[in-house]
Amino acid sequence: MTIENFSIEYDAINSHNTFTNGDVINGRIIVEVSKETKIQSIVFIAQGKARVCWHEYYGQNNHRIIWADEEYYKVKHHILREARQDGTDVIGKGRHVFPFTFKIPDRKIPSSFNTCTGKIVHKLKAELKQSMKLTKKVKTHFTFVSIADMDVPGLMEPQYGCKDKTIKVFGSGSVSLDVHTKKMGYEQGEAVQVTAEITNRSSRSVKPKFTLYEKLSFFAQGRRRVSTHVIHKEKVEPVDASSGKVNVTKVINIPRELLPSILNCSIIKLEYRVKIQLNIKCASDPEIKLPIVILPEGLGTTQPPASAGAGFEAFGNPNQPTWSTTPQPTASKSGTPPPPYGAHEMYPTTSADKYETAW
Repeated sequence: MTIENFSIEYDAINSHNTFTNGDVINGRIIVEVSKETKIQSIVFIAQGKARVCWHEYYGQNNHRIIWADEEYYKVKHHILREARQDGTDVIGKGRHVFPFTFKIPDRKIPSSFNTCTGKIVHKLKAELKQSMKLTKKVKTHFTFVSIADMDVPGLMEPQYGCKDKTIKVFGSGSVSLDVHTKKMGYEQGEAVQVTAEITNRSSRSVKPKFTLYEKLSFFAQGRRRVSTHVIHKEKVEPVDASSGKVNVTKVINIPRELLPSILNCSIIKLEYRVKIQLNIKCASDPEIKLPIVILPEGLGTTQPPASAGAGFEAFGNPNQPTWSTTPQPTASKSGTPPPPYGAHEMYPTTSADKYETAW
C-alpha cells in the first residue's frame, strides 16, 4: 500500500476538549507514503449539521422512514493548490503534515447531541483523491457547546403557575396550588428553588411531589416524536385535611452532567420542566409544570481571541508553517488524538430506532 496513513487531528483548547461560538480550531491533515506518490487533491471540510430519523409501523409488514436534515455551516478548502498540468501533484516518501485553521461561525448554532433517533454533529473531514482510485476519506468529531442564549423571552424572570381542584368523590372541599420559581434560566450545577403554596380546605390530605424531567422532541415531515425522562423526583410530608394555607419549599440541584437545553434547532428540541403535583387518593391529581432552561457553565479557553481578519472561512494561520510536499520523516506527532465523539444515549434503542448512516 502506497499510502500508509491518512488521518486528521486537531488541538484541544481547554481541559474539557470543547469548543464554542467563534473559537478557532487548529489541526493538521497527515499523509504518510511509502514511496513517491501522485495525488490529485487533498480537501479539508468542516461541517455542522443535524439529522433525525425514525421508523413508523403500519400493520405487520408496512412501515415508513421519517427523517429530516438541517445544516448550519459547511466550509470546503482545497489544500493542494499548485498542481501540475496533468492535474496531479507529487509528494515524496515519508510523512507530510498539512496544517489547517478553521473558525467556528459566531452565530446561533445548536450544541453537539447524540441519541439513537437524532444527532447534532460537528466534524472535520479530509478527502484525498488519486487518479483511477477510490477517494480516501477521514473525519473526526469535535464537541461544540453553544454559548448561553440570553435572548430567550423570560429567561431571568420569575415563573408562576396556579391550579384549583374541587373534590366531589369520597370527600368534599377544595384544594389550590400556587407555584413560584425565581427565574427560568439556570446553569449546570445550579440549584432551583421551588416554592409551592398549598391551600387545603378539603376533607382529604394531599401529598406534594416535585419532579425535574426532560422533554426530548424530534420533528420531521410534519410528524413529531416525543419522549420524557425523569431526572429527579421527591415527595414531601403530606398536607393534612382542612389545614388551610401551607408553604412548601424544595431545592432541586441541577446535575452538572446534564446537557444544556437545545432550543435553536428546528428538528431537535431538548427542554426541561419542573412539575409539582398534589397526590390525592381516588381523584385526579392537580399539577403545574414550569419551564426550566439549562445554560452551559462558563467556557474557559486557553486560546487567545482570533484576529479581526479571521472570517468564517479563515484558513492558513500566518503564524503556522505553510504546507509543503517535502517529506517530514522526523516530524513528531502532536500528542494523543482527541477522544471520540461521546454519545448521549438517554433512551434505549428499539428496533424502530435503529438506523445507520454515514453522515
